[in-house]
Amino acid sequence: MTPDSPLVSTEWLAEHLDAPDVRIADASWYLPQAERDAKAEYRSAHIPRAVFFDIDELSDEKCGLPHMLPPAAKFASRMRRLGLGDGNLIVVYDGVGIYSSPRAWWMLRAMGHEDAVVLDGGLPKWRREGRPLEYLIPNPYRRHFTPRPNHALVRNFEQMLANLKSRNEQVIDARGGPRFRGEEEEPRPGVERGHIPGSKNVPYLEIVEEDGSLKSSEALARIFRLRDIDWRKPVVTTCGSGITAAIDLLALTVLGAKNGGLYDGSWAEWGGRADAPKERA
Repeated sequence: MTPDSPLVSTEWLAEHLDAPDVRIADASWYLPQAERDAKAEYRSAHIPRAVFFDIDELSDEKCGLPHMLPPAAKFASRMRRLGLGDGNLIVVYDGVGIYSSPRAWWMLRAMGHEDAVVLDGGLPKWRREGRPLEYLIPNPYRRHFTPRPNHALVRNFEQMLANLKSRNEQVIDARGGPRFRGEEEEPRPGVERGHIPGSKNVPYLEIVEEDGSLKSSEALARIFRLRDIDWRKPVVTTCGSGITAAIDLLALTVLGAKNGGLYDGSWAEWGGRADAPKERA
């Protein structure tokens, strides 16, 4: 039943809400300044049968960087508890529209679960259309999740450093322009301003509509072309801490990119390392 696109519409989900092989996960996550409690919002209302995919709890708490991919065994264990596993098509959504759900989509695929899609427009669109909501917390049956880490989707610091010489991969930074250019102080202590040398800036807000849905393929293609980015060639996305980089990667995948990865440490790691070269302006 896996759709051809990494996106599904609210209409599609409504039609498949009770399908036995479809599972739904609320992957909402917010920056502190948003002053929103993702768990509390989930408990108050969610799409029927949705479980809560906690991006921070599903991280490697020992590495010192924000919400990094956890060890495969931990991820598999948490998925089993949530009833998300082998043979499931997992639909992820968030409370903004398209913001943190692409991170969950990428995490699932990085752990080898290709049958994952993002709900276009997320919970806000679902609500606007008057579709059903649920208030009870589901108690899902455990389901076996077999982790098969897909290293082609993940980049580490050493790979990004090597790419500065080889230029084998295009690097796209999803942060806003002022942060990319180093005009704003970084929110994390000890992190310098700027960007990875040679990277190109495609702020995630430019590829998402005001209503929280992803822009059309035509609009996305135009945006990437304006930055001289060829999605048919290898590309890696980055951002502040690996959340919004997944939005750019989702957009590239919608356009047909096959050789895309995400730098998990992103600027939280690169900007915090004295041995990482940095550019401004």
